[in-house]
Amino acid sequence: SIGGTCVNVGCVPSKIMIRAAHVAHLRRESPFDDGMPATPPTVLRERLLAQQQGLVDELRHAKYEGILESTPAITVLRGTARFQDGHTLSVELVEGGGREVAFDRCLIATGAGAAVPPIRGLQDTPYWTSEEALASASIPQRLAVIGSSVVALELAQAFARLGSRVTILARNSLFFREDPAIGEALTAAFRMEGIDVLEQTQASQVTHANGEFVLTTNHGELRADQLFVATGRTPNTQSLNLEAAGVLLDERGAIQIDQGMRSSAVDIYAAGDCTNQPQFVYVAAAAGTRAAINMTGGEATLNLDAMPAVVFTDPQVATVGYSEAEAQRAGLETDSRTLSLDNVPRALANFDTRGFIKLVAEAGSGRLLGVQAVAPEAGELIQTAVLAIRNRMTVQELADQLFPYLTMAERLKLAANRIPA
Repeated sequence: SIGGTCVNVGCVPSKIMIRAAHVAHLRRESPFDDGMPATPPTVLRERLLAQQQGLVDELRHAKYEGILESTPAITVLRGTARFQDGHTLSVELVEGGGREVAFDRCLIATGAGAAVPPIRGLQDTPYWTSEEALASASIPQRLAVIGSSVVALELAQAFARLGSRVTILARNSLFFREDPAIGEALTAAFRMEGIDVLEQTQASQVTHANGEFVLTTNHGELRADQLFVATGRTPNTQSLNLEAAGVLLDERGAIQIDQGMRSSAVDIYAAGDCTNQPQFVYVAAAAGTRAAINMTGGEATLNLDAMPAVVFTDPQVATVGYSEAEAQRAGLETDSRTLSLDNVPRALANFDTRGFIKLVAEAGSGRLLGVQAVAPEAGELIQTAVLAIRNRMTVQELADQLFPYLTMAERLKLAANRIPA
């Protein structure tokens, strides 16, 4: 579909589902149940799905299809393209036949697809990837999730809040590449909601019979009504015949590009999840814009030194810059300060003090190097941290700023005022 992953089968439908699940969760349980007794909701998934798909269709047309239709200079070919050489494509058209397309410059933006692990028997079962999970018109009673990727965790919690009994099989621990406190905090939050997080657990075989999945793992057998596999995403480059155009790939099959989005082939550029850049839609959009500038004679670059990342679990996870370990590996001495949310007035007023915020600063200069936050609405404060890092602010300069009282953003100021650990 026109529009790619985000609007059709990624960011947009997942955030709609996550929001609906959040509302269901609050109706079932909130800090204000004494004064407003909880009423467990009736979840009509098929109606939620219709609402979700309605907005997806609306946004696809407004943001993509409508623009293409109103721009005569753009011709859309629907089909499968392969490179013949560094300046020619052959396209097998959906309606039949083929067409050869010659170009002066080419932008590859084919995105990525779900990575499926080589587990014995898995391919013979009706497992879900994120696309099937988001399009499901029902909520399984028992849901097993293989993977601890961002997609796995976001949708695992959403299904749990909509009524599934969820078990997550994590090969390591949650967020094992991040500051350990992040994984510990989110694991605790998930277990408080009844989500079973099995760490250091891998499935070696999957079978499906009589409507039931059976997973053989290194910690025993697990049974579920549905299996959701979310172990990352693989660049969609395999069928493009890129070797004919001289385009080099990395070990994951991602197109290697420089800061100007140029591939190893002089007139071929690439952007988005099919490249070796981080797989975020805002990185893809920024890269595509810069690629277009450079394809028409410009010299734009993309600096990802202060790239924010947000995971839409509850509490959310938001990060930017160096973690403490990353800074130390880069040869930087650090002063870190961590603020638990029971020190934040807004969190106290919300009766929700789950999580923390951590600032990583350079020892001596006090320059802010990174921020990690696990907190409700953490994503709404991270851009302030991005700007602070981008402008090389010190922790003291951040602490000296005026932040409105009883806002979530005030967490940054309060953390900056902490004594370094």
